[in-house]
Amino acid sequence: MNGSASDGERRRDERLATLEARRAVIVRRGRRALLAKVLADGTATADDVRAAMAMPDDVDARCLGAVPSALAAAGLIALDGYQRTARPERHASVIARWRLADADAARRWLAENADLPDPPAPDGDGEGWLFERPELNRPAAATVGRHDLNSFNREQA
Repeated sequence: MNGSASDGERRRDERLATLEARRAVIVRRGRRALLAKVLADGTATADDVRAAMAMPDDVDARCLGAVPSALAAAGLIALDGYQRTARPERHASVIARWRLADADAARRWLAENADLPDPPAPDGDGEGWLFERPELNRPAAATVGRHDLNSFNREQA
């Protein structure tokens, strides 16, 4: 099954679970930001989450990729298509747009999942940090490319 879609999805899900476990405070804040935005406006993207987040210099913002998965699995949000990012550092990459699926459940989640306190500073060995180098906050060249948004949206229809 090497290289199959399901193998790729499994590896992605494992990586996102690791990000969530190692960056619980940041992922929780991202989820709260995403839910607040979809409750206020009906839809939200990673751009909205990133705009609401003050990322520590030593944390790679890619950990925010773990934000929507649990909310979608719980039925609070649903994929609403794709659009180009507005963030210049992301080089017009295509990102998911999420819509509110269950407002009452989203409000309950926010009430039951308060913001977490800041994590302690790393002890210098990097063990507590999945990405400890601030230069990792720069987008990789692989994120640069042309994507036909219409084809992405057709695939989701």
